[in-house]
Amino acid sequence: MSQTESHARNFAAIILRVALVAALAASVWFVYRRLPQDERTLAGAAAEEASAPTVLHIRLRRAEVGFPVSAEKIPVQLYPINMTAARNEFDSERRPGQRFEEFATRLMGERQPLSAELDARGEAVVAVPPGKWWVHASVEGERELTWRLPVNVSGREKTIELTPENAYTRAKKF
Repeated sequence: MSQTESHARNFAAIILRVALVAALAASVWFVYRRLPQDERTLAGAAAEEASAPTVLHIRLRRAEVGFPVSAEKIPVQLYPINMTAARNEFDSERRPGQRFEEFATRLMGERQPLSAELDARGEAVVAVPPGKWWVHASVEGERELTWRLPVNVSGREKTIELTPENAYTRAKKF
């Protein structure tokens, strides 16, 4: 290989390296230009939306229960912890001077339980902060159905159906 060919080859390699660096810089600039103008505002809006309450629709179709249910309002409680597991943990050790309510409040931290009532149509609407919640409800009639459903709450709206299939307990009254 002659010295002229070697210089041409080195020159071509240098040109290709410069072109590669220029293409990389251009692609980064192209992506940068498409970014939102004020990232702090958008990041704050995203964080605010993530912490905004979710509208939780709770439904019980009384006809699907399989037995007559009174038309009275049915209370529904939402807890940020599994109350059954908390009760089991509380009962597993002696805690002199501490009531279960105090123990549960400490486990819940800043999140407080929420309450609602299913109306005559069997529907309730509750604003719930995002996170994991437990829905507790029960209906009585010829039989008794109890629900303890874990629910991951997120987004703007969510619907929970209370059905005999997802009931925690089903008991017959005597």
